[in-house]
Amino acid sequence: MNDLAQQLAFIQEIDKLKAVYRRTMVKADKNRRENSAEHSWQIALSAQVLQPYAQKPVDIQRVTTMLLIHDIVEIDAGDLFAFDESSLHEEQAEKEQVAAKRIFSLLPQSQSTKMLALWQEFELAETDDACFAKSIDRILPLIQNMANHGGSWVGKGLTKSQVLARNTYLQTLSPKLWDYVNQQLSIACEKGWLQDS
Repeated sequence: MNDLAQQLAFIQEIDKLKAVYRRTMVKADKNRRENSAEHSWQIALSAQVLQPYAQKPVDIQRVTTMLLIHDIVEIDAGDLFAFDESSLHEEQAEKEQVAAKRIFSLLPQSQSTKMLALWQEFELAETDDACFAKSIDRILPLIQNMANHGGSWVGKGLTKSQVLARNTYLQTLSPKLWDYVNQQLSIACEKGWLQDS
């Protein structure tokens, strides 16, 4: 198979991400569930907009690519609610590793290797680029839930500390966004969307 045929096969495969639905609701569209492709697009653009708040230098092109590909594995593995049990997240991580190898292997070798490495870098979140990408992936659902009167948090018995823990990358990487998260979570508790603990 030549490079173009492989690239087109990959492009056709990632169309399936539009059929993977998340818990986050799209307020602008009668509160239907958001799909993972929409999420990936929105966080990629959000990273570009919020880059000035990063306290460490980040390569926004690498960050954007990470965000565009980070959920591609959900084509095979499906989406998992951020606050599901840790055992489910461990199983999910294994499924996603297998999915990443399969899906990225559709590309020509050089692109496959690069994409898989970026996906793994995002998952490990050990570099500044990956931590910034991960922080944007985590802050966007908070922004969406706050705009939607608690959105996917409501009725789940979630606590402020649970949501705060998912956003800790911001604490050192972007103090201004970390302050924003804390302010928003205090409001969420006042409104009864989260438990204050």
